[in-house]
This record gives sequence, C-alpha cells and structure tokens, in this order.
Amino acid sequence: MAKSAKPAARKAPQKKPKSDPVSNAPADDLDFILHSLQEEFEQAKRFNASQEQMLQFYEQMLLIRRFEEKAGQLYGLGLIGGFCHLYIGQEAVAIGLQSALDGDKDSVITGYRDHGHMLAYGIDPKVIMAELTGREAGISKGKGGSMHMFSTEHKFYGGHGIVGAQVALGGGLALAHQYNEDGGLCLAYFGDGAANQGQVYETFNMAALWNLPIVFVVEDNQYAMGTSTKRGSAETRFYRRGTAFRIPGMEVNGMDVLEVRAAAEVAFKHVREGKGPVLMECNTYRYRGHSMSDPAKYRTREEVQDQRDHHDPIEGLKKTLIEGGKTEEDLKAIDKAIRARVAQAADFAENSPEPPPPELYTDVLVENH
Repeated sequence: MAKSAKPAARKAPQKKPKSDPVSNAPADDLDFILHSLQEEFEQAKRFNASQEQMLQFYEQMLLIRRFEEKAGQLYGLGLIGGFCHLYIGQEAVAIGLQSALDGDKDSVITGYRDHGHMLAYGIDPKVIMAELTGREAGISKGKGGSMHMFSTEHKFYGGHGIVGAQVALGGGLALAHQYNEDGGLCLAYFGDGAANQGQVYETFNMAALWNLPIVFVVEDNQYAMGTSTKRGSAETRFYRRGTAFRIPGMEVNGMDVLEVRAAAEVAFKHVREGKGPVLMECNTYRYRGHSMSDPAKYRTREEVQDQRDHHDPIEGLKKTLIEGGKTEEDLKAIDKAIRARVAQAADFAENSPEPPPPELYTDVLVENH
C-alpha cells in the first residue's frame, strides 16, 4: 500500500521580521496581532463625554431622526421621487464616528443611505431637503437626489448608488491623503450587503499593501435589502474579514453613540500614526425598510419594536442625560426646536424652484483640471 504524502513543511519563523522595501507591507511579522485594537477598545469601551458633548450628540442624532421622518412624509406626498433610503435607527454610527473627525483634513464617502452622514457633518438641512426634492437650491443643484449627494467643501464625496463602489473610491481618497501628505484619513462606509462585493476586498488588499490612511466601516443593519445577514453571509462577524489582508478589526455596538465614539478614538489614532487601515463593524438596526418602497415583510413587527424599546440610540443617550441631571422638559425643548428646524427645511425645499432645463447640460464633464 502506497504511503500517504507528507504534509508540506512549514516555513521557519523569522526572528527579526523583514518588510518588503517597496510596499512596506509586513512579511512574517510575528508581533502582528489582529485583535490588538479590540483589546485597547475593550479597556475603555465608552467615550468619557462631557455633559455638553452628550447634549450635542443627542441634538445631532435627533436632527437626523426628525429629518428622516419628514423625508418619509414628503416621499409619501410625492415630493421626493425615485428611491429614498432612510437612516432611522442608525444615527449613533454617523454621529459617533464623524464627531471624531478633523473637518479640515479628513474625507467621508458612503453608499446611497447618505442623508444622515451629511447631517452629521453639520451641513444645512435646508440644502439637503432641497436636494431630496430635486430643487435648484439643493446641495447638488437638485440633480443628485436622495442617493447622490456631494459636498467637496466638506470633503463629503457621496452618496453612491452602485453597491460597494464607494469602498474602492474611498481607497483612492486615502491614497490622495497619503500622496498629498495632508495628514487626513478617509472614512469609508458600506453595508453588510456590500461586504460581499469583490471590489471591497481588492481595496482591502491595496490599502494594506500601501499602508493607506483609511477606516473601513461596515454598518451592519442586519438586512442587506431584504435578506438577513445570516442567510446571505457565511461569515457574519464582518470585522474579521480583514484578517486575510492583515487589517485589524473592531466590533462595536452601533446603537450606542458613546461606544462608537470610543471606537473612533482608537481606530483614528492607529491610522494617524501611520499604521495602516482599520476595519470596524458597527452593529446597528434600521427601523424602516431598505427604501421607502420596501414593505419589509421579511421581519416581524415584534422584532422591530423590540429594537426600538430596548436598543434605540437616542433613547439610550436620553436616559444617560437624565441620570446626569437633565430634565424631561429640557429634552422636550430640544426636540421642539429641532422639529421646527426640520419644518423650515421642508418649507424651504417646497418653495424653491426646480433647476432650469439648461442645467441638464452642466456638470457633465470636467472643464478645468
């Protein structure tokens, strides 16, 4: 009887890890620990925010919530056309992360569920609502709509309708930061559905190889369109998907703004120190369907209500604020002011003119470069 083949010999470990002189990528770095950032994060899992900071987070999340609720109403009235993907339930992710960015240096790119990210950047709700309703006063002159908003002034680069495409573009933004030596990083958001796109992993590989300043953020809202992550993904712990590319991962409760902010502090520090990319998974939950046209029959009302009752990011922070001395009346006053602000944004949008026909021929090609 023939002898079975011997197992392939393992490479002898190097005592002093060497790096590729071209890419600076680690070869057999024995000290490389993929869970090192998670361990650092676990030591101080909630951001030690002041009362003033918590109030700011509360106001920003509430602004997103009320804005999105109003957008849903305008969609129902036919004032918003096409697709409209609401961010209700996921507010803590954008606020927790973007509150830690350097607005003068860093860039942000995301998919088509983008209204909340723009509001988190402090962009005027009026111009966002005007864009949603296709008005000339919109931030993209009414030509981008819900899914394609940009603000180069704020270094916000979309708003992309092609699933996962923004990740590769985010790699390009990170390369630009590195090339220009401007000290900035790119925050590239994508969803649990986009996490199965091939271009995402091509970007992971290049980002690790070139040591790019980028934080990849998976907003795992539990359902890729109408399919639960458990049915559509063999590996549902998305933060582990960078392992093959030597990208450290972090798992974060995306329903707690203070936890997200604490994770941001750890991840951004790692990237700014020139240690390469980070992959962060923020576990969150969207209360509405994938888009306004989605009846969301793939989950029960009880499931959604349970999330609202026990994990809502705004209610969670509200409880913390009350424990810290704020009253219900204080917070009701904030809500009232935000509702008025959102109503003004809706009125502004409804009373703004549509773009004139000649606008169809502008912004088609780059004229100066």
